[in-house]
Amino acid sequence: MPRFALSTFVAVAIASSKVYAQDSSTTTATSSSIVPLASKHFDYNNLPYQADPDTGVRGTQSGFNRCNSTTENQSSLCQTAIINSIEDFCLWAPPTGLTTIGETEHEEVAWCTKPGHGSRLIPAGALKGVQFMKTPDYVQVVGFIDQTFINLKPDDYGGELDPHGADFRGNPLGGLFYSTAWSGGNSNDYKQVIEWHNFMGGSAFCLKACDPAGAHAPDFCQHIYDRIGCAYNAPNNAKNGTFESCQGENQDYPGIYTDSSGKVQTYTQPPESLGVISTMPYQPKVPASSNCVTYTSSAIYAALPTVSGVTPSGHSSGVSSIRSTGTRTGTTGPSNTGTSSGSGSNSGSPTTLAISSLTSLLGVALAVFFLS
Repeated sequence: MPRFALSTFVAVAIASSKVYAQDSSTTTATSSSIVPLASKHFDYNNLPYQADPDTGVRGTQSGFNRCNSTTENQSSLCQTAIINSIEDFCLWAPPTGLTTIGETEHEEVAWCTKPGHGSRLIPAGALKGVQFMKTPDYVQVVGFIDQTFINLKPDDYGGELDPHGADFRGNPLGGLFYSTAWSGGNSNDYKQVIEWHNFMGGSAFCLKACDPAGAHAPDFCQHIYDRIGCAYNAPNNAKNGTFESCQGENQDYPGIYTDSSGKVQTYTQPPESLGVISTMPYQPKVPASSNCVTYTSSAIYAALPTVSGVTPSGHSSGVSSIRSTGTRTGTTGPSNTGTSSGSGSNSGSPTTLAISSLTSLLGVALAVFFLS
């Protein structure tokens, strides 16, 4: 699967693209002795020290999965992540910085919004807007973030993390996900999420975790569309400055769409060797949502630490609405308008932002961040 290519759509054309790292599929062969990460199942209360004890071309797992109160600090190398609610979720980001997803995909660690998981905590003030959605087949969290707080360069437009990878060992290596979303209200019953994807970069993020008992978990949590980012993999209506939790309908499977004649089609992502993706044959539909509850960020993230030595970059606070005019080149996440050189700065006025289709994302002018 191509990795770490960022393509930016502006209106109908992509204005620029960047390659952050070579696709590991060009350099890695899968050993028959390696058990794919997505095939490994572990009880949350009896986790191994490392889910991936193997050694391959990409080396060994850099962190650990047995996380507890003794490992919870801002230097933690915990690689067991959680997604339960708008108040309680984790994102993958580098252990040291400032760096890029492209340079560190194999070693990302869990950064969480709530203590108790043995991981690092996302510093107070980093999250700028979050939408949590629970649907019949998956839970999803999408939002805006000052990514410098979690060791990402402000101008990094990111990459995709998932439990697969070219060598099937996952990105990060050995990274595990758990949730109580399908535990019938039992907050202590963590189910392992087998299929998930997390796009990070461009001052935004999207994370989807699919019901492990669902018949179509691999379809909703596809990992082959890493060049077309959040707008196509996790269409949504997240807004910068708003924190809300909703119920929602399922999206169409990523890459599946109905054309103008009513025929169901499957999009095939071209290889990076063919260059920038300049057009898309469809616009993703944003699933309907209901029963949305709005929160105050200071209330739901009250336990997050203020980290000394970390200065807000301002890159996420300047994102403007996805309305009509203006273009934002080089972003990956919800959606953006205003103007940008692609360097990560925002010159538009801060209003709202929705991640959705090309139209919703930037109105008529779209800037989508493409994470690999």
